[in-house]
Amino acid sequence: MHWLSILGIGLAANLDNLGIGFSFGARSTKIPFSSNLLIAILSIISAYASITFGHLVANYIPPAFANWIGGSMIIIIGLWSIKTNIKEMNAIGPTETSSELANLLKNPARVDRNGDNIISWTESWTLGLALALNCIASGFGAGVTGVSALGTTLSIGVFSLLTVALGVRVGKQIAQTWFGRYSNAIGGLILIGIGIYEIVV
Repeated sequence: MHWLSILGIGLAANLDNLGIGFSFGARSTKIPFSSNLLIAILSIISAYASITFGHLVANYIPPAFANWIGGSMIIIIGLWSIKTNIKEMNAIGPTETSSELANLLKNPARVDRNGDNIISWTESWTLGLALALNCIASGFGAGVTGVSALGTTLSIGVFSLLTVALGVRVGKQIAQTWFGRYSNAIGGLILIGIGIYEIVV
């Protein structure tokens, strides 16, 4: 079942969620369970669709070649995550970052539109959609390698709920540490390891 890949993808795909928790927790902004659940559901839907599409593509490719293609895609996504993290660390302001998600993290007021320091269910759609888009590429690569769509999406959903809640809870203490600053790069390293595992094993 590629259980190591399933757990690894679930964790790596949600380190952005952990970053969100850090960002909002450091500003004493709360993300209620209903909002957190919506974010997880959107990620699950996106991941399931992309993994399923990857499975369909894999039907027309020899298994060994499919693993090589899917693993290579996951490695490329991991490298891109590291590059993006470094670029964002060197950026001066939110307008100079390379993604909408990064801008939201650097400027949470754009999500908390009414300024009450609570991300409501309706406000969480913006974050949820941004995070869901992040799952598409890695989900497709994982699907091509043949990982379980159900298992992987459940892993992504569970880790989404846990990482957002944990991030908000410890955001004030962790956001400014090296882990908080480089969580996206750490996720990239995990994806690279998964890609290599899928190619070799």
